[in-house]
Amino acid sequence: MELNYELKKLQLKETFSIAYGNYDTREALLIELSYLNCKGYGECVAIDYYHIDLESFIIKLKEIQPLLEKQKIIHPADFFLFLFTLDLHPFLLSALDCAYWDLFGKLENKSFTELNHIPSEGLAESSITISVADIENQIRKIEKSSWNRFKVKCKGLHKDNIEKLLRLNLNIALDSNASFTDQDCLWLQENKDVLQFSYLEQPRPVDQYKVLKKEGFANWMADEDSQDLNSLEELLPYYKSVNIKLMKCGGLTPALEMIIKAKELGYKTMIGCMTESTVGISAGCVLAGLTDFADLDGANLISNDYASGNFVKNGNIILSGKPGLGIEL
Repeated sequence: MELNYELKKLQLKETFSIAYGNYDTREALLIELSYLNCKGYGECVAIDYYHIDLESFIIKLKEIQPLLEKQKIIHPADFFLFLFTLDLHPFLLSALDCAYWDLFGKLENKSFTELNHIPSEGLAESSITISVADIENQIRKIEKSSWNRFKVKCKGLHKDNIEKLLRLNLNIALDSNASFTDQDCLWLQENKDVLQFSYLEQPRPVDQYKVLKKEGFANWMADEDSQDLNSLEELLPYYKSVNIKLMKCGGLTPALEMIIKAKELGYKTMIGCMTESTVGISAGCVLAGLTDFADLDGANLISNDYASGNFVKNGNIILSGKPGLGIEL
């Protein structure tokens, strides 16, 4: 097996504004694993609030490259166990795990959904993200959009804006990126009208979720609070839903396990994404048959996508049916 990697710059179609800051580009690290005539691809991106340093990932890749390239082709679950011994950051672990699933499927001539018996029809519909802006601009974008589901980013709680969004009578979720106060959360979960929002994502900073009550009207969804399998039981009294992102938890292999465990505990689940190319989005799409919600608009937000594969059109998740993750550069 051979390893190659390359830094990429993803150019956003417009400035992406969230409570953490404003972004016009994202740095990405493309991973390629090849064997015989097949190539598998994975990706991770630099997210500053996760303190991601892609240059340090490249140093780590150079260090482990001889070990990776000595590996025989084995089942991806066994390959993940090997990767787990290398002490990798979850983002880098995810890129390697996804690349290997893509390679393995291409070698076996079977898609990821075939290999894992995952439904490929009746998939959750993806939302499109509406960046932080004044409410009139946000509503204008929603009304002009051909998508049916929207994730509206907000920085702090403005009750008038909540009322304006509810009056649209559309499928809308709120994502404050941890910018709500305790008082904001109490008002939301005690307000029956909030039932109209499909979910309210990561309302408070990490580990400050004790004010939340899952019995309230708000469908609180954990994002940064829910990093991996180990967080699920602890969050159970506070959150009704969890956003599972491949880069957070370490790839497709642990994400499958996390979805199963979350469902056992009674959570609603979402497969989410960062700002990613079709390399990353193709991996997320294959899990949409297992989740209640999807937020896989990442590649739709960039202007220089460098791959093809599974994709999202106006919210509809379209699986290519090709072997592996179906990714081609």
